[in-house]
Amino acid sequence: MYSEDLLKRLVSELYGKLETAILLWMHDPAGRDAIVIRQALLPDVTHLDAAMEVICSRTPSQIQMIKQNYQSKFGVFLEQDIERHTSGDHKKLLLAYVSASRYEGFEVDRQMALKDAKDLYKAGEKRWGTDEKTFIRIFSERSRAQLAAIGAAYRDMYGSSLKKAVKRETSGRFEHGLLTILKCSENPEKFFAKVLRKSMKGLGTDDSTLIRIIVTRTEIDMQYIKAEYLRQYKKTLNDAVHSETSGHYRTFLLALLGPNC
Repeated sequence: MYSEDLLKRLVSELYGKLETAILLWMHDPAGRDAIVIRQALLPDVTHLDAAMEVICSRTPSQIQMIKQNYQSKFGVFLEQDIERHTSGDHKKLLLAYVSASRYEGFEVDRQMALKDAKDLYKAGEKRWGTDEKTFIRIFSERSRAQLAAIGAAYRDMYGSSLKKAVKRETSGRFEHGLLTILKCSENPEKFFAKVLRKSMKGLGTDDSTLIRIIVTRTEIDMQYIKAEYLRQYKKTLNDAVHSETSGHYRTFLLALLGPNC
């Protein structure tokens, strides 16, 4: 109708945090995730925690859509950028997680959960040093439901949580990735509520995180995240966002969040 690209027009009309939020919103869910990951992996930015959060919290089918979008938008495979911009066990975990095919249903194999719990114990708390390969294999190949069952089996057998074992046996971004996978297998809404809380807690607001979570989760599970936020922190997410933002930027985020409940 107007012989111009809407995204380019928005860039010329908007600025700052509102521009960032609206431009991300203009894509479909997989496209948004691809953009967040790409921006997080750029050498001059390298906000690897954001890339890891997106990758490690998505389902296998969502990751497949992200990979397709990534290649079509940026002309490079997601795996190539991970290879180029990450390192060590953190790189191995991300590459395994975006490549492995995992079951997305709710059925679990109890015997396999017991075996995996034993393997993780042997790979971590039982030995001197850590067998990272075992952690990467199990965390990248098991479904969310299966990982939750492994966590329960681990607690039953060893009287301590798998989360604590990960914290004791690993460190840095590798630890953060494993914990993200584990937390999202148990309660993804609680995980995102906590990330949102952290972005608004204390002096200043981590607007890039606030925008990322609200824009990428609004069409996925935001109503559950809002309920979890209220349950955990005795304050609605809308009220928290209202108190930490201002102007049209605030109006836009609150519009995405929907009714204050």
